[in-house]
Amino acid sequence: MPRTLNVPLVGVEGRGLLVAGRTSGRTGGQGWLALVAGAFVVAQLVLVRPGMGLGWDETVYVSQVSTQAPASFFSAPRARGVSLLAAPITSWSSSTELLRVYLALLSGLGLFLALRVWRGLFPVRVLVPAGALFATLWVTLFYGPQAMPNYWVAIGALACVGYFLHARADRFDLVALWGVGVSAALIAWMRPTDAVYVTLPLLALPLCVRRRGRWRLWGALVAGLVAGAGEWVVEAYVSYGGLAQRLADASRIQGGLGWHFAVDDQARSLAGDTLCRPCGGAMPPLPVMVWWFVLPLVAALGLVVAVRARRTAGTLLPIACAATAAFPYLFLIGYAAPRFLLPTYALLSIPVADAFIHLVTTPNRVRRQVVVPLVALALAAHLAVQYVVLERTVDRSTAARKGWTRTAAELHRLGVRPPCLLTGYEALPVAFYAGCSSGQTNGPNANTTRADIERTARRLPVATLTTLGGQPPAYARTWLPHRIGERRIFVAPGQVP
Repeated sequence: MPRTLNVPLVGVEGRGLLVAGRTSGRTGGQGWLALVAGAFVVAQLVLVRPGMGLGWDETVYVSQVSTQAPASFFSAPRARGVSLLAAPITSWSSSTELLRVYLALLSGLGLFLALRVWRGLFPVRVLVPAGALFATLWVTLFYGPQAMPNYWVAIGALACVGYFLHARADRFDLVALWGVGVSAALIAWMRPTDAVYVTLPLLALPLCVRRRGRWRLWGALVAGLVAGAGEWVVEAYVSYGGLAQRLADASRIQGGLGWHFAVDDQARSLAGDTLCRPCGGAMPPLPVMVWWFVLPLVAALGLVVAVRARRTAGTLLPIACAATAAFPYLFLIGYAAPRFLLPTYALLSIPVADAFIHLVTTPNRVRRQVVVPLVALALAAHLAVQYVVLERTVDRSTAARKGWTRTAAELHRLGVRPPCLLTGYEALPVAFYAGCSSGQTNGPNANTTRADIERTARRLPVATLTTLGGQPPAYARTWLPHRIGERRIFVAPGQVP
């Protein structure tokens, strides 16, 4: 029987990181982690409705690799990782149900692999509740089966920090070094700018702390980031006028990166507002928000527990990466979406779970009899709130996407069929459903001009969409008006029977 390697516990202030019984830690507990990941997959398929149509951003990513509609305008901030992730399904099938099942299974596998990285750094009794806490957030369940990048940034971040801690503890661990590089590449592949913020503490640590093998670890991290962002950088020079211009365009599209206090905007989005832009509504009820404000406090308790146990680095590093990942979305952009903070939630899940385990396993029997029921009650209430918000979010999203489907059907009835062009209000997602191209003359998705639209109208079916009370652009004021639901459709004459 091979001998088990036992490494003593040491703090970051001394000679290294917390690494307890790493060999045995890496070989046990997989069944429990698989159970959490499997339950996550089932919950997605049951609660998020595989038949729910594609959302606005999803239609952009999917259209790049789909035969259902021409490729939508791909704005500067976007990266092609999600499109390639969805390509094995969307390149040959237009079934949304099949795509949802595929992404749900893939997201469950991703969660299992990311949690598995942390074995040997934390016991399974911490990793299982950590995975469950992250997987039961309504935003995690909602975006797990969607063709969106944020969940995958979260999974890459969780795996990258875990592999980094392993590699710091053992500079000869080639698996950990490769894991750092591959995980960093995944983050950058999905969202290159997020990758910089997520990995900032990891990039800084080898430069600030002298340690044998630090440059090899730093090199693996940088190599992964470069590999993942390489296509995005090349595309910047091919299609966007260079890297500086693409970054400038991305900032402009996001409202101009600069000092914006968006903490309150993120709090408003907790009620299920998938995009809060602009954010001017009332704050959600306290039960909806309370977990969000408690989260950093419990993570801080987890750090206190780690410091007292002389295993600081294993908790401090994910908290630091969670903070830098959240920073741009809390203080640099003037709008909010709950999915932006998924990497932060994933990274904080382990310190938070560690704190909860510490609370419920206190050796003081009297204190334990009080704390355990309180923690159980709080978690039950938290799960109930998450379920209610998820249900409402799914209902609203499904209704909006059914509206796009009805509009597309009406356009077909009016003779606007592929090849065709749509402009105006919500033209981008409706165009995908109708199989048309989309064009905008202004806004973040501006990709055409009035002259181009008028020329296209002389040879193809073209329509402009407005809200019920909205006015069409000048070039469409003589076009034939129609109404469907809360939208008006103005169809260019000439090419429509």
